[in-house]
Amino acid sequence: MTLKTVADYLGLTPGTVSAALNNSPAARSIPEHTKKRILAAAAELNYRPNFFARTLRLRRTYTIGVIAEEIGDAYGSAVISGIEEHLRKNGYFFLTGIHRHDPKLLQAYLQMLLERGVEGFITVDTSITDKPSLPTVAVAGHERVPGVTNIVLNHKLAAHLTLEHLRKLGHEDIAFVKGQPFSSDTAVRWSSICEVAGELGIRIRPELTIQLETSDPTPNVGYPYAKELLARKKPFTAVFAYNDISAIGMMRAFQESGVRIPEDVSIVGFDDIVGASFTQPGLTTVRQPLKTMGQIAAETVIGQVTGSLDYSPEILIDPEFVVRGSTSKNSKNSKDPSVL
Repeated sequence: MTLKTVADYLGLTPGTVSAALNNSPAARSIPEHTKKRILAAAAELNYRPNFFARTLRLRRTYTIGVIAEEIGDAYGSAVISGIEEHLRKNGYFFLTGIHRHDPKLLQAYLQMLLERGVEGFITVDTSITDKPSLPTVAVAGHERVPGVTNIVLNHKLAAHLTLEHLRKLGHEDIAFVKGQPFSSDTAVRWSSICEVAGELGIRIRPELTIQLETSDPTPNVGYPYAKELLARKKPFTAVFAYNDISAIGMMRAFQESGVRIPEDVSIVGFDDIVGASFTQPGLTTVRQPLKTMGQIAAETVIGQVTGSLDYSPEILIDPEFVVRGSTSKNSKNSKDPSVL
């Protein structure tokens, strides 16, 4: 089904049909009822524009470069799912590069995607430090770089929701799990936790603070750190983990050591990945609307590419707090996990 077929069917010129379907400047002179006839006929005849002809005619590729730290992890895959859905609905392709926090690989992918004609970039859990040559939207980027729109979670609200929840349950001895040094959310999340803890009068004790180091995208990223926390022999009744995947690994390690969740230790994750509601017990967590964040990133970069949206340095997203079975009131009769 060609453009000429649609034109012949309507008794119009191919140029008129093309202008209406592409919403080009020439379409302004076409009556509204004619535009509606053209769009209806294109749908009825199942007309699909030739992508390459459209690219040459409009001098556009309709392609976005997506740069992520990891594509198979629960966080990245949810964000990219939102990106893909919005781009596809709006007639865009995307090319993906995975850098695994290797600066050289990141630069190589950026250059490679530029050479392939992408019109903008979306980065996921990636710190961009130099001003980009194309419209760029960063999901959890945090670096203030001219020309980059950061889509960030309200980490202070997330910290407040979590720590207030644990405080109301009577938890004072709380263990904290910091993110990996290379994760783009680590610094801002930890800073927010420290600030809110100070406001609420909650002590952050070095002996109950653990930092993740490995980049394992599986629950094993948290498993050994739970063992390490128990080995320190310092009493604690709750854990605020850096993310869900580490919290799930810690839950397994605690349970293997005879620590009951939530009777002995309450645990809170972060992200609300798909598996969080399927743990036993279900994981209480801070919900990031990851797919929505991906959709917003795609909508923003398209808007900046086409000029329909003005540049904005930041888009702030509020989290939700999801209470499940992994948290409960601190019982004085609970076992001290440090002696198990």
